[in-house]
Order: sequence, then C-alpha cells, then structure tokens
Amino acid sequence: MTNQSTGSRRILTIAAHPDDEILGCGGAMAGHVRRGDEVSILILGEGLTSRAATRAEADRSGMPDLQRDARAAAAAIGARVTLMDFPDNRFDSVDLLDIVKAIESLKATVRPDIVYVHHWGDLNVDHRVTFNAAMAAFRPLPGEPPLAIYAYEVPSSTGWADPSAASAFLPTHWVEVSATLEQKITAMESYVSERRAAPHPRAPEVLRSWARYRGAQVGVHAAEAFVTVRTVAPA
Repeated sequence: MTNQSTGSRRILTIAAHPDDEILGCGGAMAGHVRRGDEVSILILGEGLTSRAATRAEADRSGMPDLQRDARAAAAAIGARVTLMDFPDNRFDSVDLLDIVKAIESLKATVRPDIVYVHHWGDLNVDHRVTFNAAMAAFRPLPGEPPLAIYAYEVPSSTGWADPSAASAFLPTHWVEVSATLEQKITAMESYVSERRAAPHPRAPEVLRSWARYRGAQVGVHAAEAFVTVRTVAPA
C-alpha cells in the first residue's frame, strides 16, 4: 500500500551477502531515494566465513569492517540496512523457516510496496535459498503487500549459472539508472574487501559497461535489468 500522505513508496531489497544489494539494484535504489521513496535493505548472510575450510575456522576479524562497509554503501544511496548473520555460502545448512522468519520480521516493519530479491537461477546457493525464502515470506494472501516483486542479477553469480532455460535470467523489467550509475559505483567502492580489478564482473568499468548494455536494450544510456516475479495493479 502506498503512503497516501506523501505519495512515497516503501522499497525492500533482500540480499544474501554484503554487496549483492548494490550490484543487483544499487542504481534503482538510489533512484527510488531521489524520488522520495523509503528504501530498506536486508542482508541475510554474514559474509567472509566461506573463505575458510569450515565456518568454525573462519577468521572473523574482518567482520566489523565488512559491516561498516555495508552501512557506508547503504548511506551512499540513502537507504537503511539491517544486517543478519546467517552462515556465508551455507544457507542450505539452515532451516528455510529460519530465513523466512527473518524476512517476515522486517516485512512487518517496512510493509514494502516493492521488493527486490535475488534471481532463482543464480549459481550461488545462498541466492537461490534467499529467493525461495522471500517467496514464502511474501505469499500472496489477502491484504498482504507488496504490489511488485522483481528479481535482480548479480555479476559473478547470475551469469555463471548453468545455461538451462530454468536458470536463465531473462529480463522483463528495466530501470533507467543513467543519473544514478556513478552513485552505484561509489556505493560498491565502499566494500573495500569486495573490490575487484577488470575483467572481473564486479570491477567498476565492467559494471558501467554492463549498465550501458542493459540500457541499450531499451534505448537509454544505462539501466539495471530485472525479471518480474509478481505485480499487482490497483483496482
């Protein structure tokens, strides 16, 4: 339900890991903020710990820095962020209901009009679990928001999935980000530990090129692409 007193919408982006939210829809979120919408981010996973052989052996000394970076990235686009601590790249070891409940908790507070979430066909297991949990949390029951759910792509995950029709990212919805692309790049640069050099898909120049490619698909200078999961038009 849209806030009738201000005309603003409530946006919720759900991400498995710190930086997914910026990679997937940082430009769109920045655009929402510019239009006066309220943007909230939920990051479910702790990040980093999958780089060790086991979670118990992981060096957690970098966690405060990563959480600081996540907050800085959210601030760069004008959003609020909530950080959870589900095990990095081990979401399939957690009861799905626990992740659903985490999403439902923020859902009750935000009551979003629009939800952005991972694509179901991503290579990363945490992304796939996040999508499934979001679908459970946002079951289309009477009186339940949101009006729209869109799946975003994450460079170095969505494009690396198996090349089957079931996994393919086939966009149906584009958001122009010509005015917010550099804001997205700045937000991504807040993630010091996640920076990569070209030709890695997360490198700044590659992100710019990809946004221009997505924009060229629909006749604008830069865009982010999404798959429409669900939209509900008002009566």
